[in-house]
Amino acid sequence: MEHLNSLEHHFLIAMPNLTESWFDKTVIYIVEDNEHGTMGLVINLEHNLTVPELLDHFELTVEAPENYADQPVLMGGPVDLEHGFILHEPQGTWQKSLPLRDNLAMTVSEDFLKAMADGTAPEKIVVCLGFSGWEKGQLNDEIQANNWLTIPYNEALLFDVPNDQKWQVALNTLGISPESLSMDAGHD
Repeated sequence: MEHLNSLEHHFLIAMPNLTESWFDKTVIYIVEDNEHGTMGLVINLEHNLTVPELLDHFELTVEAPENYADQPVLMGGPVDLEHGFILHEPQGTWQKSLPLRDNLAMTVSEDFLKAMADGTAPEKIVVCLGFSGWEKGQLNDEIQANNWLTIPYNEALLFDVPNDQKWQVALNTLGISPESLSMDAGHD
């Protein structure tokens, strides 16, 4: 079976055959895809917490309440739900930050949360609890089984499109409507 190139800095789009799973109509940003496996963050499944409520949980006083006022925290995936991951742009210099591509970074440090509370963090953020993970080769097998479509990174999809529209918009970038999708793979 032929293996796909690295999917880092791409999006996965859930296919209709995942409707009975945790990943129903999800879009996932792939943070890492290497010889150890794949790690991604769901960018369109909302948690019941908002960003200000999360900051309050850490006893951080929000000095700029208009920042992120109604922004929901997202469910990044079913793994490690008590850990937070923040995708943001620009990258900046945070304590525990992983620079990605296109001036995007993922940060997991409290100094970023403090910057969010005091209004000095970047405006473009996506806050997730938990992540999605696959063992080496597992995601490639799922793509071959027609569980996922892939598209390159798109800043607007990550930061600007409303969460409830991201799946549809992601499909539209491929010229696909949900009604035209089949659950059958197009190969043997």
